[in-house]
Amino acid sequence: MKIAVNARELLKGRMEGIGRYIFETTRQMVLDHPDDKFFFFFDRKYDPSFIFADNVTPVVIYPQARHPLLWYIWFEIAIPYYLKKYKIDVFYSGDTYLSMKTKVPTLLVCHDIAYKHYPNHIKKIHLDYYENNFSKYHHRADHIVAVSEFTRQDIIKLYKLDPNKVSVGHNATPKGFQSASSNEKIKIRKKLTNDKPYFIYVGSLHPRKNVVNLIKAFDLFRKQHNTNHKLILVGRMAWNNEALKEVYNTTEYRDDIIFTGQVSNEELPKYLASADALTYVSVFEGFGIPILEGMSSGTPVITSNVSSMPEVAGDAALLIDPHDPMSIADGMWKIISDKDFKNDLITKGYERVKAFSWQKTADHIYSELKKLT
Repeated sequence: MKIAVNARELLKGRMEGIGRYIFETTRQMVLDHPDDKFFFFFDRKYDPSFIFADNVTPVVIYPQARHPLLWYIWFEIAIPYYLKKYKIDVFYSGDTYLSMKTKVPTLLVCHDIAYKHYPNHIKKIHLDYYENNFSKYHHRADHIVAVSEFTRQDIIKLYKLDPNKVSVGHNATPKGFQSASSNEKIKIRKKLTNDKPYFIYVGSLHPRKNVVNLIKAFDLFRKQHNTNHKLILVGRMAWNNEALKEVYNTTEYRDDIIFTGQVSNEELPKYLASADALTYVSVFEGFGIPILEGMSSGTPVITSNVSSMPEVAGDAALLIDPHDPMSIADGMWKIISDKDFKNDLITKGYERVKAFSWQKTADHIYSELKKLT
């Protein structure tokens, strides 16, 4: 079987949730099926580490698809040409985009349709593109894999899809996330916070991620309780962050809030494992990989009671109302003041992550790809 993979999200050192999903699932399929031929379609120079085995042929297709006009050129002009050139049997597109101009069977992965729920959190030029194309993409796809049951139900309802056309293939925890020894935690805290305890957030600093309310909650927490905790914010500064900058500049405890930017894959697990809790309080997620990363690190998780997050967390996290800073602040205090509760969450977290497997998801995707040929 000749499988083409939309690999434009495979960017060394810059992969977020979608890139990680594509990386983990394609890597597993490539290694598990050496007799199949995989054609990785990149939109720029690629890192050799993404060529997982000899059955992968890398193909660089220009232009770099990072703008709505270039998305159209890449998917509707370039991709059909290369699918035909390499006589591809099936196209695996893991980033919610596909080509309307090819008859090659296509499996689409949908991570979320947040733009439908929070259109004001997206640049207008991107919103217009999504509004004009994403429903068409989902109807054109021969099969859709949603990353959670929440996302599955969301797209079936809003796009009016046949439920039999949509299955679930969860995210899982990337390798390298595990608990740390006491000495390792002390070393990390000395590096990050001058040996002060801290809460941590991991993800892009985007309006939908609700970092504004997290900062407000941290301010309330510090005002109410005699602690010296810090708040570590790990991730890139995304679009439209005026509100974030404003609340940071006006909060009383801004000197105890640390922005690290993106950190390496080697450092992030250590940062998570050394935190008192992961505070992942987004207002909308298709899945929420950091929840599993925190659990795998032996760190209790505070997360939101909306969208997919309760589905991912199960009973292994403390669920709060992300729209209420006091609810978040109370969650922080609950974690640090009730050791039995904290330890129970850690134990449940270790068990919860076992329910999610990249192997299982890759096997499911491969099975669906095979059905399409």
